[in-house]
Amino acid sequence: MMSHEIRADYSQQWLLPPSLEDLLPSDHPARFIREFVDALDLPKLGFKMRKSDEGRPNYAADLLLKVWLFGFLERIRSSRRLERACMRDVALLWLTGMNYPDHNSLWRFWRDNLKSIKEVFRQTIRVAAKADLIGMALHALDGTKITARASTDKMWGKKILQKKLEKLDRSIAEMISEVEKSEKAEAGQENRLPVELADKQKLREEVRAKLKELEKENVQHLHPDEREARVMKNHEGTRLGYNAQALADAKHGLVIAVEVTNEQNDLHQLVSMIEKGKQELGRVAVETVADSGYCSGEQLSEAEKAEFPVLVNLDAVEAKKKRGGDYDISKFTYDKRKDCFICPRGELLKYEKTRKLKGKPGPRVYRCRAYRNCPVRSQCSKDQNGRSIEQSCHWESYSRQRQKQDDEAKKLLLRQRMRIIEPVFAAVKEFLGFRRWTFGGLEKVRAQWCFVCSLVNLMRMYPLWKAHKLSFC
Repeated sequence: MMSHEIRADYSQQWLLPPSLEDLLPSDHPARFIREFVDALDLPKLGFKMRKSDEGRPNYAADLLLKVWLFGFLERIRSSRRLERACMRDVALLWLTGMNYPDHNSLWRFWRDNLKSIKEVFRQTIRVAAKADLIGMALHALDGTKITARASTDKMWGKKILQKKLEKLDRSIAEMISEVEKSEKAEAGQENRLPVELADKQKLREEVRAKLKELEKENVQHLHPDEREARVMKNHEGTRLGYNAQALADAKHGLVIAVEVTNEQNDLHQLVSMIEKGKQELGRVAVETVADSGYCSGEQLSEAEKAEFPVLVNLDAVEAKKKRGGDYDISKFTYDKRKDCFICPRGELLKYEKTRKLKGKPGPRVYRCRAYRNCPVRSQCSKDQNGRSIEQSCHWESYSRQRQKQDDEAKKLLLRQRMRIIEPVFAAVKEFLGFRRWTFGGLEKVRAQWCFVCSLVNLMRMYPLWKAHKLSFC
């Protein structure tokens, strides 16, 4: 029996044109996006609305917001690509009512509504809270480095510039010496500086100016077009980037607080991120877990003062201490009553002084006085004045954190951290394909991170909406 292949019949015509409503399934994500945006009070959120009736009609804020949200969901983050998609993607044709917004309108909407775009993220939290999707039992905190829009090609590096300056100084000195010799040999004749020398002197001034800028900003690297970006290590290598933070709830993996900084590590983010979560929800979770990158005595102390229950993974810190040998600081015992440290051999390290750090009390310094006759002196320390130990003024907070983690139930909570927060970054980088900022500058990057995390939350809520367990009414 002869088989028939399906081919396009280009001569076929519709008696009645098909409706976009029929082409889009009832549970399509575009319908979900539309329902979410239609439930928002955009003027109250600060979105700019046209007040004048003169001139060509503009595209409404709700239409453009729907386009951007669905575009990001489809990995489209360029206004020009989004413009083209609005002309050929059935879902976007349905969302826009076949109005085809141009790339300039899309770009201006984003530029003019940075603050309001951040509010969209807060609305996803409020919707989730109203629907009882946030448990408040356990929150997990983590950060990820995302590459900046600017590349490293035009970046200034302090060491490279210093070497370049030294090379220019030598070259200019040699050329000046040659000019002086030439002047003596051709006495009485008019001499001019070589063009090459003048060019090198101009280049030297430019290099000096760049080094001065680096000193002013107190950084090793700087990009002239994106001065707030910093060199950071991520999975792609060493790149200019920003540090994106997220705090997620354990119940449905929803993001409840976000931030972007240009700090190269997470050491100062613990308390501020929990505070942001508290501002959004009115209270903190029963416990907040974070990895070892957040392990800071100062932050643990601040968390205790603010009564924020936290668990920060100390395994990496403790493992580092164990590798320190028989005379690592972890092998020394502190006697609080006598205010001294006791070494593994029983010798006392008594209080010597308190160092100051930028005008604030720093660590207390304890020093061994029996080092001259100590048989293991060379193994313990190479300091000519004897072994010393610096005790942070926050050591008690660190000790209490370590004791807290002796509880097996707390250890179990710590092990849940990856299950809660890592899927957030997986959704950002793998599902949404977001691995590089498309805007420059810290404030614009913060708005974009809020927008991306809005999509993460909407992705978490979509299955519930699809199953008729969530409504925006």
